[in-house]
Amino acid sequence: MASGARKLVRSSFMASVRALLALTFLLSGGAATAAAAMVRNGGSPSIYGGGGEEGAAVIGRGGRSLLQAAAAATTQSAVFSLDSYGAHGDGERDDTAALARAWSAACASAAPAVVLVPASRSYLLRQVTLSGPCESTIKLMVKGTLVASPDMSNWNESNRRYWIVVRGVDGLAVGGGGTIDGNGEGWWENSCKINRALPCKGAPTALSFHTCDNLSVNGLKMVNSQQIHMSVEDCTGVELAHLSISAPGTSPNTDGIHITRSKNVQVSDCTIKTGDDCVSIEDGTHGLHVTRLVCGPGHGISIGSLGDDNSRAEVSDIFIDTVHLYGTTNGARIKTWQGGSGYAKDIVFQNMVMNSVKNPIIIDQNYCDSAKKCETQEGSAVEISNVVFKNIAGTTISKSAITLNCSKNYPCYDISLQDINLEMVDDNGATGSTCQNAKWRKSGTVVPQPCTSTN
Repeated sequence: MASGARKLVRSSFMASVRALLALTFLLSGGAATAAAAMVRNGGSPSIYGGGGEEGAAVIGRGGRSLLQAAAAATTQSAVFSLDSYGAHGDGERDDTAALARAWSAACASAAPAVVLVPASRSYLLRQVTLSGPCESTIKLMVKGTLVASPDMSNWNESNRRYWIVVRGVDGLAVGGGGTIDGNGEGWWENSCKINRALPCKGAPTALSFHTCDNLSVNGLKMVNSQQIHMSVEDCTGVELAHLSISAPGTSPNTDGIHITRSKNVQVSDCTIKTGDDCVSIEDGTHGLHVTRLVCGPGHGISIGSLGDDNSRAEVSDIFIDTVHLYGTTNGARIKTWQGGSGYAKDIVFQNMVMNSVKNPIIIDQNYCDSAKKCETQEGSAVEISNVVFKNIAGTTISKSAITLNCSKNYPCYDISLQDINLEMVDDNGATGSTCQNAKWRKSGTVVPQPCTSTN
């Protein structure tokens, strides 16, 4: 072929390639924008799905059309690894800033984004807040370990109640199978509940979600929180599943999952072993479904405490189903302070197995968790009504297996006891029950008989 003809063919071929590349760029504009954003933020396009080598492969992959390949590139997620933003991952040097930078870049991404905590590495963190709203959907994938700084001076004295906070992020998914380690031993030994001579100071909640709608948390391991392990606050549409939460039974205030001012929350297939409530359900919780939970040690499943400091509390539509409790202080519990107001209603505890539980079934409208004796207040109380305890069996270490300790002026009412069989551990005598100001009914076989004694 003549030299001029070869140049013409080559020129035509390169023009075609340039046209294809231009089309690819236009079709995957979101991906290119996100990749460019990564470069500006210190990242590398090669970790972006659709950038680097992945982007080059779009032109001809397995015989797919250019349109199909470009469309696939735009739907892939951008991955923002902590290691690409200066993290050390050795568990000793501070990686707080690296996490903040990775989150900021991911939150600004026009394409769906993943913040990655790499496996087999440990990232030391001080207090950090991961804020939204974000440009696209975002995932926090914890494959390695996030560990709290052991230095309590790293916590702001005016805001020492939080460690990792996620705020205002809709559609967030958290998972990865990794670990969140609160490194709580130093906090526990300085708690006034351990050392009564110390003044009481709040300790951090390990992982808090505030105003996060359509939230999913799945497959995390949480250990040794400074105080509460996970808190869900002011959220709507929440799914928490396959969580393993553990701390020593002697660790103070280390609730597993704490829920307040939130609606439509589902908790399923979790194992919680801590020093306080496995699940604590506080004011403003409406539409909570807990199922397939293993709990113990700890304080069991608690609604409340409600109405402290004469406050108003409202809780409704709570459904607790299929729970195994081992050596807990309480089983199914509702607790309210005197002097409060509001209600706790439409509550079901069912299909529960108790193993050596101290207070298997307990309603206490005279709850007091104070160093000083609480004064009697008869003016008001949080009303408790329409509560069902159904299909509950097992063993207790207490003679009083059922306790209904209700308010004189606002008695508990519509309390239903159905198909209950609670016996003393090791057949150590017969169980009984205690009632005060309770309006109840029973169906099926109920052991012990309700209200065999009255306070």
